[in-house]
Amino acid sequence: MAKQTVDKKLLLKVAANARLNLTEKEVNLFLKDFKEILKAFETLDEISVEGEKPSFQPIQLENVVRKDEVEKCLSQEDALKNTRNKKDGYFMGPKAL
Repeated sequence: MAKQTVDKKLLLKVAANARLNLTEKEVNLFLKDFKEILKAFETLDEISVEGEKPSFQPIQLENVVRKDEVEKCLSQEDALKNTRNKKDGYFMGPKAL
């Protein structure tokens, strides 16, 4: 893999992709930081990953919801017994205008 030259042109390209409008002062400030960040990532190039499988999800996903089971439902009378706001066998809510 060819080594990328970190310069003002590359920084402005990355900033444009991120839709950042950088001032000249910000460009000079970020150029130093950008070089350090990319240098830190170069250490990953040194790691041998021969024979390793990619890990797109580090924690195994699993279904954590309970299993659906058929149970006895509340009767309409039991469902409405603790409310004052009922009419004709239904819950009564506020009027919508």
